Amino acid sequence: MAEPKENVLMEKITSLCKRRGFIFQSSEIYGGIQGFWDYGPLGAELKRNVKEAWWATMTRMRDDVVGLEATIIMAPQIWKASGHVDTFSDPMCDCLVTGKRFRADQVEPQSGVVYHYSGAASDALLTERDLEELEKLLLGKIHRQGPPELLADYQSIYADLKSKFDFKKLSALQLAKDSLAAHAEEASPVGFIAGRLREFVALFDRSSVEPFAVLLPPGKPRESADKVATQFYARFNIRNPCLFFERTEKIENTTRFNPENGALLTDPRPFNLMFKTYVGPTATEADVAYLRPETAQAIFAQFKNVHETSRQKVPFGIAQMGKAFRNEVTPRNYTFRSREFEQMELEFFIAPDEAVEAVTGAVATPSAKGHPGEPQPNWGWQMWHQYWVEERIKFYEGIGLPRTNDKGERLLEEYWQKPEELAHYARACVDILFKFPFGTQELEGIAARSDFDLSQHERCSGKAMGVFDEELRTAFGKLPPEKQTELKDRYYQARLKYLTKMGVEVAKAGAEAQEDADGLAKGQYIPHVIEPSAGVDRLILALIANAFTEVTETDAKGKSETRVVMKFHPRIAPIKVAVLPLLKNKPELANKARAIFESLRPHMMAFHDEAGSIGRRYARQDEAGTPFCVTVDFETFEGIKDGPQAGVKGTVTIRHRDDGKQERIATSELLPWLLARVR
Repeated sequence: MAEPKENVLMEKITSLCKRRGFIFQSSEIYGGIQGFWDYGPLGAELKRNVKEAWWATMTRMRDDVVGLEATIIMAPQIWKASGHVDTFSDPMCDCLVTGKRFRADQVEPQSGVVYHYSGAASDALLTERDLEELEKLLLGKIHRQGPPELLADYQSIYADLKSKFDFKKLSALQLAKDSLAAHAEEASPVGFIAGRLREFVALFDRSSVEPFAVLLPPGKPRESADKVATQFYARFNIRNPCLFFERTEKIENTTRFNPENGALLTDPRPFNLMFKTYVGPTATEADVAYLRPETAQAIFAQFKNVHETSRQKVPFGIAQMGKAFRNEVTPRNYTFRSREFEQMELEFFIAPDEAVEAVTGAVATPSAKGHPGEPQPNWGWQMWHQYWVEERIKFYEGIGLPRTNDKGERLLEEYWQKPEELAHYARACVDILFKFPFGTQELEGIAARSDFDLSQHERCSGKAMGVFDEELRTAFGKLPPEKQTELKDRYYQARLKYLTKMGVEVAKAGAEAQEDADGLAKGQYIPHVIEPSAGVDRLILALIANAFTEVTETDAKGKSETRVVMKFHPRIAPIKVAVLPLLKNKPELANKARAIFESLRPHMMAFHDEAGSIGRRYARQDEAGTPFCVTVDFETFEGIKDGPQAGVKGTVTIRHRDDGKQERIATSELLPWLLARVR
């Protein structure tokens, strides 16, 4: 059995999040609900800032991306077409003792000795209540089937049997199998009663031949396995189980046992992750709908509407942020894997390589790692994929998550999925990984999804999802015949592969693929997709973990104190600036601080605090992650005492969170100074 793992850093982070109002357990006053989290005042601001930064980067600052906000509940046919109804599942297994559910692919491998049991039977003594129940059953049987003379004599016969065998000192197992066995065959009233007693006692003889096994680490005594096995057979209402031990077996790297108690797990079985609901008042199978497990499918379903109304031309993208829901088997790692979460997804639509080659003469492919530069007309899917990988990493760097931190530690990594790891429709996928306190895990995935999604919705809805490109039609007509044939054949093979994989009959698939290939020559095709898909909640957790810094300071008396500084990037910090009067009992300081605060709050999230010493207020803002504190002091009115600005009035002190440095600046310059650093 695996020992519970402690993660001191995560415990500190979760404690801070609760104490300072970043994240709360949902429904906490009722004991909470697993896999659901609420964001407090600071968390809500942090989350809003992150989403705003993503939206601005992906849509407002680009000419080739537009936005969408779709509903959470959509037509169930969408999820059938996308494959979610049939295949969106995780392998699930349950502990046979506790009933706890695990994802089969996430059970940690273990080694040790397996103790096998073939069953168990009860060896518990009969209770007074059992004896009363036996007598009721016996009387009912005599009334229905027994000889008439037994009605008068059964009480004395029954009392004689009880005294002879002392039922109270026997278990059901002993009584049924041994004590009454001889009398049960007698052709007499005693035999009749003994036989009936034996039948009824068997009802109390709870037994099971269900096999079971327990894994123990090397060196642990068998008694530990017996204890777990006893708990298992007790679930069959077997009182005081007598275990039927079978054998032991040494085993290595198995995932068939509960890492917490060693009990055998059930065989893995698929568990669909979608939350089911009903639309309308009748709640029949015809009314079934689902809470969306991702935001992407709405983009595909609305592709034609967005393409036509936005007057965009391929290549272009559609971005969406919003809630998604997955009934995770085992929510874990705080907010990292939750059942309700938010996504930020972009579906960037590009022409197939055959169309690009027809128009530009050749398809550009990556020649080196790194950002490929500004998009070019001859880019194929590989260039676009690399472009979006680098663009997404550039975004993370812009909000305070660099590839490498100041200590030289690798924070962000790129994992290129191996061919056998890819989804059946994907041509490539890169996972951007972040080093969380509980391990390096996925932050975002950038997938080259081919034309699978739009093709599926076209095939299942019967509505055309392709585009017409006049430039392609013109260019294709100017190509030499052999080049036209080559490109059409490549496109035909790609479409045929998709259709046959989706189960379309061979002859029909060939005809449809040929129709698609002929359409390419006429300027028609179904766009391919590059999909950067990020989880908001995972990103928030990464930002919190990366910002969490403990600082130990020693005062003049030699006393050390450790405090927390949340070093958020100013762009996404929940509070951008705190305005503090040096003393709250000085009206001129308090009034001036309040006036400055009121002038700043229309432009950014500002905070006004006048309670406690200035040092204590600085510390509170450090824990909240506020990058700048503005202090109104006596020099604001009396003028700077020393230095080249001596005598200058109307200035305030700005304290920097990360290094504690302070500088003075004129109040008239404060707003532009702050805006330049927090936007």
